Amino acid sequence: MNKLSIVVAFVLTLACGARGAEETLRNEADSALRRGVGFFRTNVAVEGTYLWQYSEDLTQREGEEKATTTQGWVQPPGTPAVGLAFLAAWRATSNAYYLDAARETARGLARGQLRSGGWTYSIDFSPDGRRKTAYRDGGGAGARNVTTLDDDTTQCALRFLMQTDQALGFRDEKIRECVDYALASLLKVQYPNGAWPQGFERAPDPDKFPVKKATYPESWSRVWPGSSNYWLRYTLNDNSLATTLDTLFEAERIYRESAAGTNFNALAAQCRKAAEKAGGFLLMAQMPEPQPIWAQQYDFDMHPAWARKFEPPAVTAGESHGVVRTLLMLARETGDRRYLAPIPAALEYLRRSRLPDGRLARFYELRSNKPLYFTKDYILTYDDGDMPTHYGFKVADKTDALARDYERVKRLSADELRKPVPVMPPRLAPELLADVKAVIAGQDSQGRWVEEGRLRGSPERTKVIRSATFTRNVDLLSRYLASTHP
Repeated sequence: MNKLSIVVAFVLTLACGARGAEETLRNEADSALRRGVGFFRTNVAVEGTYLWQYSEDLTQREGEEKATTTQGWVQPPGTPAVGLAFLAAWRATSNAYYLDAARETARGLARGQLRSGGWTYSIDFSPDGRRKTAYRDGGGAGARNVTTLDDDTTQCALRFLMQTDQALGFRDEKIRECVDYALASLLKVQYPNGAWPQGFERAPDPDKFPVKKATYPESWSRVWPGSSNYWLRYTLNDNSLATTLDTLFEAERIYRESAAGTNFNALAAQCRKAAEKAGGFLLMAQMPEPQPIWAQQYDFDMHPAWARKFEPPAVTAGESHGVVRTLLMLARETGDRRYLAPIPAALEYLRRSRLPDGRLARFYELRSNKPLYFTKDYILTYDDGDMPTHYGFKVADKTDALARDYERVKRLSADELRKPVPVMPPRLAPELLADVKAVIAGQDSQGRWVEEGRLRGSPERTKVIRSATFTRNVDLLSRYLASTHP
C-alpha cells in the first residue's frame, strides 16, 4: 500500500469514528429525552399539570408556596413552561409521544380556566379545592374568580395552549374553545386607554375610566395606604403588559390565516388591534420631564400609585427597561415609528440617573429623582443600608444595550421594520455538545435530574427535582437533536 492510500485509509477511519461517536451521542440524547419526559409525565404529573419543585421521593411538593398532591402550578416555571418543553421535544423529533404529553398538559390547564377567562397561580383538582375556585367546570357561591396577569401566569398558559392548538392542527375542540374563551375575555377587560390591570374578574365600565396622559400628583403619601385593590390599576409591574402583548401578537400570527376558522381569523385581527392600543397606552404613560420614564402602576387619574407595601408611587428603572424593549418590539411588529419617539428621552434620563456603583435604583422619587429604598420594617427611606432582601431595590443598568438596539431599529426602513426577524436553525456549537453530555451524565436510571436544594419550611439542604431544571434540560436535548437531524 502506497503512502497516499495509507493517508486516505487513515482519514476514512477517523471520519467513520467521528460519525459513529456522533450517532452514539445522538442515540443517548434521544433516550435521555424520552426517559426524562416519561418520568415527569408518569410520576410527577397531576392531571397533566406540574409544580415548581419536588422532594426526591415526591412526597413534598411546592409552587411559589407549599402544595398538595392534588395541585398543579400555572405560574412559570410550572405547568405551561413544562408543556412548552414537551412541544420543543416534539418539534425536534416528530415523536408523537411528546405531542401527546403536550395535549395532556393542555387539557389539565383547561380544567383550571376560570370563569373570568384566564388563570390564577395554581389549579386544585380536589373536590374541596374546586368548590373554592370559580373554575369554568365548577366553583361554589362566592368562589374566587380573579384572573391574574402577574408573573406571566395567564399569558404563558395562553401561549402554550395556542401553540398546542396549532401543533394539533386546530382539531382539538376542547383546547380551541379554551383559547377562544381566554382571548375573548382578555380583550373585553382592556381599559379604554389600552392598559390592563394585574388581575380581573369582569370588563370595566368605559365611562368610568377617561383616557388621560400621565402626570405627577400634587402630593402623595409616603406611608403605604393598604392594598386598596391595587391589582385593578393600570399595571406595568413585572413586565405584565409586555408579556400580554407578546401573547396577543402570537395569537395574531397563529390564527391570522389558520384552519381554526373564520371566528378565530377575526379574533386574530382583534388581538393585533388590542396590542396596538396598548402601545398607545405606553406612549401616554411616559412621565413628563424631568423623569421621562414609566411607573410600575398608575391610578385612574394616570398618577404613579402605591401597590404593595414596598412599591411606592415613583418612576421605576426596572420596568422602564422592559417598556423600551416593548416599544422596540411594537415598532418591529407594526412598522410604526411613533413607538420609537419616547425612547431617546428615556435613555438619556436613565444615563443621568445611574448610581455611583453603575446600577440603577428600582425606584426614584417623583420630581426630586432621589433614589428610594425601604428598611426591613418597610419604612420608605433614601438610605440603602437596611433593605429587605426579597426584592430588588437596585437593578442592573441595561441602558447601553437598549441604546444599541434602538439605533439598529431606528436605521431600518419602513419595509425592513415590518419584515419578520428570521428564525435561525439550531446550530451544533461545541458548547452545546459539552452541555448535552453533562445533561446525559446527570440523569439517573429513572430519568430524573436530581439536585441539591431547599424545600420550604426546612433549613436543611436536601435532594430535589425542579421543573425549571427539567425544562432547561429538555430544551437543550431538543436543540441538539434538531441540530443533528438526519
